[in-house]
Amino acid sequence: MNSAAPTDLAALAPLDASVLLDPLALAIVLGGTAISVLLRHRLADVGRGLVALKTLLRRPFDAAQLIAQAGSLEKIAKRHGLIALDRSVIDDSDMAAAVAAAVDGATPSEIEAVIRDRVATRVERHRAVIELWSGVAEAAPAMGLIGTILGLVRMFAAMDNPDRIGAAMAVALLATLYGALLANLVAMPIVARLKRLARVEAAERLRLAAPLARLATLERARKREIAA
Repeated sequence: MNSAAPTDLAALAPLDASVLLDPLALAIVLGGTAISVLLRHRLADVGRGLVALKTLLRRPFDAAQLIAQAGSLEKIAKRHGLIALDRSVIDDSDMAAAVAAAVDGATPSEIEAVIRDRVATRVERHRAVIELWSGVAEAAPAMGLIGTILGLVRMFAAMDNPDRIGAAMAVALLATLYGALLANLVAMPIVARLKRLARVEAAERLRLAAPLARLATLERARKREIAA
């Protein structure tokens, strides 16, 4: 009974993390996944996909501040006319485009169309980024499987050399592990977060259509008041 105790303690000893690190398996999974993504997507989309990582920790987009700014612009337009908005400082590109259209004499429906078109363009850019990270989630397990096959081939080729069998088996097993971790703990959570942020931003930006469309009615109303 006592002689079995050291064996049991050895079985419960903490795992050495270094055994989970294999440069070759890691290179196969990361390199193969990167090549797959580059072959599927344009470089511009790859760049946007990397830049999009900065948005993951941000709060979802809220249009409340922009709607309040639209209210302030409406007050200015009522007092001084739409032409006064041409000197306004507007940081948001969608709102700036809608205000510029209103100053140029666009109708309410045309301004709403400007907002919808810009939201659709933004959604398309977001979808390209989401598809890129979805591609990472798809490719990583496949690259892990390729690493496993290569490891098994090396193992069978080294059957006459026991010293090389262990290294080959490590590549075979760890490649699958790396592919699964990259897909399920990195890429798929990124995809889920980006989808949620994109969905919220699209809905919030569509809220801008109504208050900005009202700007188009102000100039006609102001002219009628002056004529009266």
